[in-house]
Formats: sequence, structure tokens, C-alpha cells
Amino acid sequence: MSILLLGGSPAVPSTTGRLLQHLGERLAALGHATSRLDVRDLPAQALLQADTNNPALRAALAQVAVADAIVIGTPVYKASFSGALKTFLDLLPQDGLAGKVVLPIATGGSQSHLLALDYALRPVLQALEARLVLTSIYATSHQVQWSEQGVALAPEIATRVTAGVAALADLLPAQPARQAA
Repeated sequence: MSILLLGGSPAVPSTTGRLLQHLGERLAALGHATSRLDVRDLPAQALLQADTNNPALRAALAQVAVADAIVIGTPVYKASFSGALKTFLDLLPQDGLAGKVVLPIATGGSQSHLLALDYALRPVLQALEARLVLTSIYATSHQVQWSEQGVALAPEIATRVTAGVAALADLLPAQPARQAA
């Protein structure tokens, strides 16, 4: 079973990207194959024009199609998920997440945006017919500290990450670990 780590952050580096990578590493350590797709790496003009004939967009859409599960990471801007992520999700067919388990994660500047995942992103994921949208993980930038040594999570976020990884892992059979780019 494969898990796609779908990054919606336009920034490099980003707290969202580091948290997404951390979850990917935890899942890989449990024997799950992961791959990574950052929307910011897709050609902007093709993405904005919804040019699904573009080879890079076609390949990205194929990654979503073959994934068994998706961990979607986004920063929260103005009480919603990133526009870059929304633009990409708009390219998926109406049943583009059918049969998939999705774990949404987000980061933001304050707890004020905590519900953005449930009120903005979750309805989009359900409209795309995700089989199951797991409990969201939201963290502020103060709760996710990162350095060259790795990610340090505040205890309450570490608990939520552990629960999210366990919930996702329990729904997918493990395979020999391999990390794809």
C-alpha cells in the first residue's frame, strides 16, 4: 500500500513541509511506502490553466490516483487551506479520492485557525469521495520546532501525530519500507 504525502505549502522551507516529512518518516518506519508531491513544484502556468495535458500535472494526478492513502499538509491562510492546494485539488475528477483514506494536517500562526481543516478542507475531501477522512492534526508554528537535527513537537502535538499515524497505519497493511521521492 502506498501513502502520498501531498504538500500544499508555497514556502520552502516550511513548518507544514517539515511536519509532513515527520509523519512520512513515522509511517515509513512502520513499513509503509511513501512518496512526496509538493504542489509548489508543479508548473504554475499549467496548474492555473488546468492544463491536464501537461506531463508534470499528468504525473502528479497519477500519483494521487495510485495512492492508497494521502496525508495532505497545508498552511492556513485567512482561515482556509492554501490556494495552491485548492488549485491542485480542483484538477481531480469528482471521485478523485474514491477509496482513499486521507489524513489532513495543517499549521498556522495561532489556535484561531484550528477549525479551518474541518470547515474548509474536510468538505472538499469528502466531495472528492474520500473513503475516510481521519481526525485532523493542527499545529501552530510554536508547537513544531525544527532544526538540522530534526523536528521537535510540543507534547500535545506529538500525541496527535502519534494517534494520526496509528489510525492511518491500522487501516493499511504494512509493506517493506521504501522511501520514494
